[in-house]
Amino acid sequence: MTRPNLQIALDHNNLETALTDVVKVGEIVDILEVGTILCLQEGNKAISCIRHLFPNKKIVADTKCADAGGTVAKNVSDAGADWMTVICCATLPTMAAAQKEVEELQVELYGDWTFEQAASWYELGITQAIYHQSRDALLSGETWGEKDLNKVKKLIEMGFKVSVTGGLNVDTLKLFEGMDVYTFITGRGITASENPIQAAEDFKQEIIRIWGE
Repeated sequence: MTRPNLQIALDHNNLETALTDVVKVGEIVDILEVGTILCLQEGNKAISCIRHLFPNKKIVADTKCADAGGTVAKNVSDAGADWMTVICCATLPTMAAAQKEVEELQVELYGDWTFEQAASWYELGITQAIYHQSRDALLSGETWGEKDLNKVKKLIEMGFKVSVTGGLNVDTLKLFEGMDVYTFITGRGITASENPIQAAEDFKQEIIRIWGE
């Protein structure tokens, strides 16, 4: 079992504030995500600027692509992204087209999806999935529950490298102890903190405490 990555989601409305945050913690975290809103607001300029600042980091373009997979993937790849996300309701041809243009494709699991669909993604060669905690659970103040954890476990057993996100904080990481989680993704858990550098360090140290160096 390997130590999970820590990924920061730059869910910003403009490039200026995204850059302000990423320069603080970019060397602490493992993966940099150009969030969906940032992609929509600033386009590929956001990706290329962050690539220029961090030439050796993995960068994800969180496009949640649903169509025109090949075109979107080539565009973000040309701008400097290594990985790209597609929404789970995208067709297999859309996913296949996108997969040809980026190093790795990640399927975002929102709403209704099935493990039968997941098997078809895996057969296509997609090995990364992002599991979101139920939005209803988040809005009602719940944290990660057994139902969520069991789904994550099953995806891992299927062979996926599973990233998890949604309402994560340092205290919730221990819920995943013993699980081969690929990446923990947090946005406001770091960027909304009074001290983003300390928050990123706290996440990183808790991951090391639980999973080791």
